[in-house]
Amino acid sequence: MPFVGSKPSDAASGGAQPLASRMRPESLSEFFGQEHLVGPGKLLRSMIERDQIPSLILWGPPGVGKTTLANIIANMTRASFITFSAVTSGIREIKEIMAQADRARCQGVRTVLFIDEIHRFNKAQQDAFLPFVEQGSIILIGATTENPSFEINSALLSRCKVFVLNGLDENDLVRLLQRALESPKGYGGIPLKVEEDVLRKIAIYSNGDARTALNTLETAINNAGSVDGVPTVTEEVLTACVNGKMLLYDKNGEEHYNLISALHKSMRNSDPDAAVYWLARMLEAGEDPLYVARRCIRFASEDVGLADSNALLLATTVWDACHNIGMPECKVALAQIVIYLSLAPKSNAMESAYLAAARDAQRMMAEPVPLHIRNAPTRLMKDLRYGAGYTYAHDTDEKIARMTCLPESLQGRCYYRPGVLGAEGRLGQRLQAIRDWRAGRTEVPPFSTAAYGGGGPSRQEAAAKPIQPSTGPDTKASSSAKPRESEAEKETTSPAPDGAAAMPPPVRDGRT
Repeated sequence: MPFVGSKPSDAASGGAQPLASRMRPESLSEFFGQEHLVGPGKLLRSMIERDQIPSLILWGPPGVGKTTLANIIANMTRASFITFSAVTSGIREIKEIMAQADRARCQGVRTVLFIDEIHRFNKAQQDAFLPFVEQGSIILIGATTENPSFEINSALLSRCKVFVLNGLDENDLVRLLQRALESPKGYGGIPLKVEEDVLRKIAIYSNGDARTALNTLETAINNAGSVDGVPTVTEEVLTACVNGKMLLYDKNGEEHYNLISALHKSMRNSDPDAAVYWLARMLEAGEDPLYVARRCIRFASEDVGLADSNALLLATTVWDACHNIGMPECKVALAQIVIYLSLAPKSNAMESAYLAAARDAQRMMAEPVPLHIRNAPTRLMKDLRYGAGYTYAHDTDEKIARMTCLPESLQGRCYYRPGVLGAEGRLGQRLQAIRDWRAGRTEVPPFSTAAYGGGGPSRQEAAAKPIQPSTGPDTKASSSAKPRESEAEKETTSPAPDGAAAMPPPVRDGRT
């Protein structure tokens, strides 16, 4: 049965104000967390206590104290303090406040302007503050959950000091909740029991967000049952109020890019355990599975490439699976490709080749196509020597011609530099054979096995070797008489499939 007992007095509770609003700190002594900024002797604390606040940006996730710090500054400063919301205000209101601040400056009065959600202002609105910050008419304090490097104009950002606020740790949140139970502004003086570990579970659920922690506690207390006549918050009550751990995630925000970066770098570092964890973090927080699948397709070419060409095929197959069956069924398919990519041999030769070629292409957009590889569909083009000197590779014994295909100014340029892992090692041998033959350093045809260390005879060797006569049915019988390998021997001696590297022994825990 929900608890409908007495609540804190109206004077303490502020009427219908939520607990998070009632418990908002009014001084630094009541402030929890951000010890790196407002701990004893720290820079921001010293600035606030000396009332020498510069223009600054407070950047951090929701519920970590950005607005609270601004309110504490308002309580302690001798300057005129104006609060301004980027959500509800426009350019007209900005100009009115700026004119008011300019008049106050002429009278020797400083104006501190606090702008919540400053990243919601567009470029023109942010530009309106610039001259007034520049001439000192206002001290600007902006609060944002987004990366200022991307959301704040560089000219305005260069005139502000950026302070990064972190999510509150578990112990800070537990202390905050305990204070809410004891303070007259919260539930102090009300008979109330909260089971052991409930506060810590709320702290874990809140993921560093003080507002979420206080709101969750308030909801749990409002739905508390009665045990021996005392309202009691049990773990069962808390579970009913909380559907699941709230994960900090904004599909268009900073944490979105942090998590996809963590996933990508874990796969690149061949760490499937970390990769599947970051994948789960994204999917459980509501990320679009097709976005993750697209990134895996990119990774298959950017970080695996020709070292394992199957990676790209599997990645595109997983994208199809995600598109066709959706969530939650496609979670395991995404885990499959993430683990496969983590364990695949790595090569960034594809990306490196393209980036190098792109730099030359951008510098040489007007570089003409060599005449011998131009198309010549008309008589005029043939008369202009289009296609003259072109050698059709299939008409040669070697199936390759010594003609060059790059513009003259780029002759000898090597964009593709193959790696040595997986299938790309063999491709590298083939490429070297092609380059050696084309440069005239060898006469061995590049597609013969002798040219790049293949397993069979060269063309010349095959022609010189006499054909062995068939030995008839006894041949099959003799081969079948070989002793069979045990299953254990097969496991230890079977080669890796084409395009895949043999699995190395574990290395991270120092066993090898």
